[in-house]
Amino acid sequence: MLNGKTALVTGSTSGIGKAIATRMAKDGANVVINGFGDEAEIEAYRKSLEDDFGVRAGYSGADLTDPAAIEGLIGYAAGEFGGVDILVNNAGVQHVAPIDEFPVEKWNLIIALNLTAAFHTIRLSLAGMREKGWGRIINTASAHALVASPYKAAYVSAKHGIAGLTKTIALEGAEQGVRCNAICPGYVHTPLVDGQIKDTARARGISEEEVKRDVLLAAQPTKEFVTSDQIAAMASFLCSEDGASINGAMLQMDGGWVAQ
Repeated sequence: MLNGKTALVTGSTSGIGKAIATRMAKDGANVVINGFGDEAEIEAYRKSLEDDFGVRAGYSGADLTDPAAIEGLIGYAAGEFGGVDILVNNAGVQHVAPIDEFPVEKWNLIIALNLTAAFHTIRLSLAGMREKGWGRIINTASAHALVASPYKAAYVSAKHGIAGLTKTIALEGAEQGVRCNAICPGYVHTPLVDGQIKDTARARGISEEEVKRDVLLAAQPTKEFVTSDQIAAMASFLCSEDGASINGAMLQMDGGWVAQ
Protein backbone atom coordinates (compact mmCIF):
# COMPACT_ATOMS: atom_id res chain seq x y z
CA MET A 1 0.00 0.00 0.00
CA LEU A 2 2.83 2.40 0.84
CA ASN A 3 5.49 1.07 -1.51
CA GLY A 4 7.97 3.78 -2.42
CA LYS A 5 6.97 6.03 0.48
CA THR A 6 9.19 6.91 3.42
CA ALA A 7 7.79 7.19 6.94
CA LEU A 8 9.60 9.03 9.72
CA VAL A 9 8.29 8.05 13.13
CA THR A 10 9.65 9.89 16.16
CA GLY A 11 9.88 8.10 19.48
CA SER A 12 9.77 4.78 17.66
CA THR A 13 12.25 2.64 19.58
CA SER A 14 9.51 1.46 21.96
CA GLY A 15 5.79 1.52 22.70
CA ILE A 16 3.31 3.24 20.39
CA GLY A 17 5.94 4.61 18.03
CA LYS A 18 7.55 1.21 17.54
CA ALA A 19 4.16 -0.32 16.70
CA ILE A 20 3.49 2.44 14.16
CA ALA A 21 6.92 2.09 12.55
CA THR A 22 6.43 -1.65 12.29
CA ARG A 23 3.02 -1.23 10.69
CA MET A 24 4.38 1.30 8.19
CA ALA A 25 7.10 -1.16 7.18
CA LYS A 26 4.53 -3.95 6.93
CA ASP A 27 2.53 -1.73 4.58
CA GLY A 28 5.60 -1.34 2.37
CA ALA A 29 7.05 2.00 3.44
CA ASN A 30 10.72 2.62 4.06
CA VAL A 31 11.08 3.72 7.67
CA VAL A 32 13.27 6.11 9.62
CA ILE A 33 13.10 5.30 13.33
CA ASN A 34 14.11 7.72 16.06
CA GLY A 35 14.48 7.53 19.81
CA PHE A 36 16.70 6.49 22.68
CA GLY A 37 17.57 3.08 24.07
CA ASP A 38 20.08 0.28 23.96
CA GLU A 39 22.09 0.60 20.75
CA ALA A 40 22.23 -3.14 20.08
CA GLU A 41 18.48 -3.53 20.58
CA ILE A 42 17.74 -0.60 18.30
CA GLU A 43 20.00 -1.98 15.59
CA ALA A 44 18.37 -5.40 15.89
CA TYR A 45 14.96 -3.80 15.51
CA ARG A 46 16.07 -1.71 12.53
CA LYS A 47 17.48 -4.79 10.80
CA SER A 48 14.33 -6.78 11.55
CA LEU A 49 12.24 -4.22 9.68
CA GLU A 50 14.39 -4.72 6.61
CA ASP A 51 14.53 -8.50 6.90
CA ASP A 52 10.86 -9.04 7.74
CA PHE A 53 9.26 -6.61 5.31
CA GLY A 54 11.79 -6.07 2.51
CA VAL A 55 12.01 -2.32 3.03
CA ARG A 56 14.84 0.03 3.87
CA ALA A 57 15.09 1.19 7.48
CA GLY A 58 17.29 3.85 8.98
CA TYR A 59 17.88 5.17 12.47
CA SER A 60 18.64 8.56 13.97
CA GLY A 61 19.08 9.21 17.66
CA ALA A 62 18.43 12.93 17.22
CA ASP A 63 17.46 14.76 20.40
CA LEU A 64 14.11 16.33 19.52
CA THR A 65 14.46 19.05 22.14
CA ASP A 66 17.26 20.51 19.98
CA PRO A 67 16.09 22.30 16.79
CA ALA A 68 19.49 21.79 15.16
CA ALA A 69 19.27 18.05 15.78
CA ILE A 70 15.79 18.00 14.21
CA GLU A 71 17.20 19.70 11.13
CA GLY A 72 19.82 16.96 11.04
CA LEU A 73 17.13 14.28 11.31
CA ILE A 74 15.10 15.67 8.42
CA GLY A 75 18.31 16.15 6.45
CA TYR A 76 19.21 12.50 7.04
CA ALA A 77 15.79 11.38 5.79
CA ALA A 78 16.16 13.58 2.71
CA GLY A 79 19.69 12.45 1.92
CA GLU A 80 19.23 8.73 2.51
CA PHE A 81 15.57 8.23 1.58
CA GLY A 82 14.63 11.12 -0.69
CA GLY A 83 12.54 12.95 1.87
CA VAL A 84 9.66 12.35 4.24
CA ASP A 85 6.30 11.28 2.80
CA ILE A 86 4.73 10.23 6.11
CA LEU A 87 5.60 12.09 9.29
CA VAL A 88 4.45 10.65 12.60
CA ASN A 89 5.11 12.96 15.55
CA ASN A 90 4.96 10.50 18.41
CA ALA A 91 7.81 11.31 20.82
CA GLY A 92 6.68 12.56 24.19
CA VAL A 93 7.27 12.70 27.92
CA GLN A 94 5.11 13.26 31.01
CA HIS A 95 5.44 14.68 34.51
CA VAL A 96 2.72 14.95 37.15
CA ALA A 97 2.70 17.67 39.84
CA PRO A 98 0.51 20.54 41.09
CA ILE A 99 1.20 23.67 39.06
CA ASP A 100 2.58 25.61 42.04
CA GLU A 101 5.09 22.79 42.55
CA PHE A 102 5.70 22.00 38.87
CA PRO A 103 9.44 22.10 38.09
CA VAL A 104 10.15 24.73 35.46
CA GLU A 105 12.66 22.47 33.76
CA LYS A 106 9.98 19.77 33.40
CA TRP A 107 7.57 22.28 31.86
CA ASN A 108 10.25 23.34 29.37
CA LEU A 109 11.10 19.72 28.50
CA ILE A 110 7.50 18.65 27.98
CA ILE A 111 6.62 21.64 25.80
CA ALA A 112 9.83 21.21 23.79
CA LEU A 113 9.43 17.49 23.13
CA ASN A 114 5.63 17.13 22.95
CA LEU A 115 4.83 20.30 21.00
CA THR A 116 7.76 22.34 19.69
CA ALA A 117 9.46 19.31 18.13
CA ALA A 118 6.34 18.67 16.03
CA PHE A 119 6.41 22.29 14.84
CA HIS A 120 9.99 21.82 13.65
CA THR A 121 9.52 18.43 11.97
CA ILE A 122 6.43 19.70 10.15
CA ARG A 123 7.93 23.00 9.00
CA LEU A 124 10.94 21.13 7.61
CA SER A 125 8.92 18.39 5.87
CA LEU A 126 5.89 20.17 4.46
CA ALA A 127 7.54 21.74 1.41
CA GLY A 128 8.75 18.36 0.16
CA MET A 129 5.29 16.86 0.57
CA ARG A 130 3.73 19.73 -1.36
CA GLU A 131 6.22 19.28 -4.18
CA LYS A 132 5.26 15.61 -4.47
CA GLY A 133 1.55 16.39 -4.19
CA TRP A 134 1.14 13.84 -1.40
CA GLY A 135 1.92 13.74 2.28
CA ARG A 136 0.54 12.43 5.55
CA ILE A 137 1.25 14.02 8.92
CA ILE A 138 -0.02 12.12 11.94
CA ASN A 139 0.38 13.54 15.42
CA THR A 140 0.07 11.27 18.43
CA ALA A 141 -2.00 13.45 20.73
CA SER A 142 -4.04 12.18 23.67
CA ALA A 143 -7.45 12.36 25.26
CA HIS A 144 -5.71 15.23 27.02
CA ALA A 145 -5.73 17.15 23.74
CA LEU A 146 -9.49 17.42 24.32
CA VAL A 147 -10.01 17.37 28.08
CA ALA A 148 -7.87 18.15 31.13
CA SER A 149 -6.81 16.32 34.26
CA PRO A 150 -5.32 17.89 37.38
CA TYR A 151 -1.56 17.95 37.94
CA LYS A 152 -0.76 17.62 34.25
CA ALA A 153 -0.45 21.29 33.27
CA ALA A 154 2.44 20.91 30.84
CA TYR A 155 1.20 17.71 29.18
CA VAL A 156 -2.36 19.00 28.75
CA SER A 157 -1.09 22.33 27.43
CA ALA A 158 1.23 20.61 24.94
CA LYS A 159 -1.47 18.23 23.71
CA HIS A 160 -4.02 21.01 23.32
CA GLY A 161 -1.33 22.79 21.34
CA ILE A 162 -0.90 19.73 19.14
CA ALA A 163 -4.64 19.84 18.42
CA GLY A 164 -4.38 23.43 17.22
CA LEU A 165 -1.24 22.72 15.21
CA THR A 166 -2.92 19.73 13.56
CA LYS A 167 -5.92 21.77 12.44
CA THR A 168 -3.75 24.60 11.14
CA ILE A 169 -1.51 22.34 9.06
CA ALA A 170 -4.56 20.49 7.73
CA LEU A 171 -5.73 23.77 6.22
CA GLU A 172 -2.33 24.85 4.95
CA GLY A 173 -1.65 21.61 3.06
CA ALA A 174 -5.16 20.68 1.95
CA GLU A 175 -4.94 21.74 -1.69
CA GLN A 176 -1.51 20.17 -2.22
CA GLY A 177 -2.48 16.62 -1.25
CA VAL A 178 -1.19 16.83 2.33
CA ARG A 179 -3.36 15.55 5.17
CA CYS A 180 -2.73 16.23 8.84
CA ASN A 181 -4.59 14.46 11.65
CA ALA A 182 -4.13 13.60 15.30
CA ILE A 183 -4.81 10.32 17.07
CA CYS A 184 -6.06 10.87 20.62
CA PRO A 185 -5.61 7.71 22.70
CA GLY A 186 -6.66 7.12 26.27
CA TYR A 187 -4.44 4.91 28.40
CA VAL A 188 -2.34 2.61 26.24
CA HIS A 189 -0.89 -0.68 27.42
CA THR A 190 2.87 -0.33 26.95
CA PRO A 191 5.87 -1.74 28.83
CA LEU A 192 6.19 1.64 30.56
CA VAL A 193 2.61 1.42 31.84
CA ASP A 194 3.24 -2.13 33.04
CA GLY A 195 5.94 -0.74 35.30
CA GLN A 196 3.60 1.95 36.59
CA ILE A 197 0.96 -0.66 37.38
CA LYS A 198 3.38 -2.73 39.46
CA ASP A 199 4.75 0.31 41.29
CA THR A 200 1.28 1.67 42.06
CA ALA A 201 0.07 -1.70 43.32
CA ARG A 202 2.97 -1.90 45.74
CA ALA A 203 2.61 1.70 46.86
CA ARG A 204 -1.14 1.48 47.49
CA GLY A 205 -1.24 -2.09 48.77
CA ILE A 206 -3.80 -3.17 46.17
CA SER A 207 -3.76 -5.70 43.37
CA GLU A 208 -2.55 -4.93 39.87
CA GLU A 209 -6.07 -5.57 38.56
CA GLU A 210 -7.41 -2.95 40.97
CA VAL A 211 -4.79 -0.49 39.77
CA LYS A 212 -5.84 -1.07 36.17
CA ARG A 213 -9.57 -0.80 36.85
CA ASP A 214 -9.82 1.82 39.59
CA VAL A 215 -6.78 4.02 38.99
CA LEU A 216 -5.60 3.99 35.37
CA LEU A 217 -8.85 3.06 33.65
CA ALA A 218 -11.23 4.99 35.90
CA ALA A 219 -11.86 7.50 33.09
CA GLN A 220 -12.31 4.91 30.31
CA PRO A 221 -15.85 3.47 30.26
CA THR A 222 -14.74 0.28 28.51
CA LYS A 223 -12.27 -0.43 31.33
CA GLU A 224 -9.93 -1.68 28.62
CA PHE A 225 -6.55 -0.38 27.57
CA VAL A 226 -6.03 0.92 24.07
CA THR A 227 -3.32 -1.16 22.36
CA SER A 228 -0.34 0.13 20.42
CA ASP A 229 -1.34 -2.07 17.49
CA GLN A 230 -4.80 -0.45 17.36
CA ILE A 231 -3.19 2.98 17.14
CA ALA A 232 -0.81 1.72 14.45
CA ALA A 233 -3.79 0.40 12.47
CA MET A 234 -5.43 3.82 12.64
CA ALA A 235 -2.23 5.46 11.44
CA SER A 236 -2.11 3.01 8.55
CA PHE A 237 -5.71 3.81 7.60
CA LEU A 238 -4.95 7.53 7.58
CA CYS A 239 -2.23 6.86 5.01
CA SER A 240 -4.56 4.88 2.74
CA GLU A 241 -6.72 6.21 -0.07
CA ASP A 242 -9.78 5.29 1.99
CA GLY A 243 -8.61 7.78 4.59
CA ALA A 244 -7.77 10.58 2.18
CA SER A 245 -10.79 12.73 3.09
CA ILE A 246 -9.94 12.74 6.79
CA ASN A 247 -8.11 16.00 7.44
CA GLY A 248 -7.73 18.09 10.58
CA ALA A 249 -9.42 15.45 12.72
CA MET A 250 -8.93 14.63 16.38
CA LEU A 251 -9.51 10.88 16.27
CA GLN A 252 -10.50 9.62 19.71
CA MET A 253 -9.32 6.14 20.69
CA ASP A 254 -10.14 6.34 24.38
CA GLY A 255 -12.84 3.79 25.17
CA GLY A 256 -15.39 6.58 25.54
CA TRP A 257 -13.40 8.81 27.94
CA VAL A 258 -14.22 12.07 26.16
CA ALA A 259 -17.85 11.06 25.57
CA GLN A 260 -18.61 11.50 29.27
